[in-house]
Amino acid sequence: MNHAQLVALGRSLRVAGEHGQRLDNADTVPHVEEIRQDLERSLALLNDVISTPKPTTRCPEHPTGPVDPDAFDGCLLCETRRRAGLRTPRPRSADSSAPASGDEAAPLRVQSKYGIRSDQPEPRKRWIPEMWNGQAWQMCGTPRQSEQEARHYLEELRRSPDAASAYRLVYAYTDHQVLRVWGQPLTSPPPSAGL
Repeated sequence: MNHAQLVALGRSLRVAGEHGQRLDNADTVPHVEEIRQDLERSLALLNDVISTPKPTTRCPEHPTGPVDPDAFDGCLLCETRRRAGLRTPRPRSADSSAPASGDEAAPLRVQSKYGIRSDQPEPRKRWIPEMWNGQAWQMCGTPRQSEQEARHYLEELRRSPDAASAYRLVYAYTDHQVLRVWGQPLTSPPPSAGL
């Protein structure tokens, strides 16, 4: 049962309760048809609540999706999108895409293999801290919005007892540009085949 279902069921039951209060005051003639419709609406909402699988996340978009325990809403799909820096449009209701007048047909939208420009994520300015793991550069920590914050983070990593041999700061906007490298990336020599 999600929050929207709880709110709708609560409203419907309050309306049904108001009908009960009106019946206590026998001054007015009850509108039996209206009472029946409100009770049927409450029962339909209750059936929806019972038949809907229990949500595994607090995400309104993917309530029964895979779980990421580190995400604030518990949704693995949204957290993956946030980590990648992608912004995708929220799904709209079916009514919002309907044409204004009934006789006018909605234009067909053909999906291109290259995507639609509005569906592509907008480039973001980010500073990415990376460390040398002995074979390749790998991201350490999360991308930062501020260059000063990223430099401070790398300075803290360099002072730690288990520091890597080298760190670098990469500026990412539309492409990646290495701003500064601390240390020397050491590569291990290939094993000799003659032994």
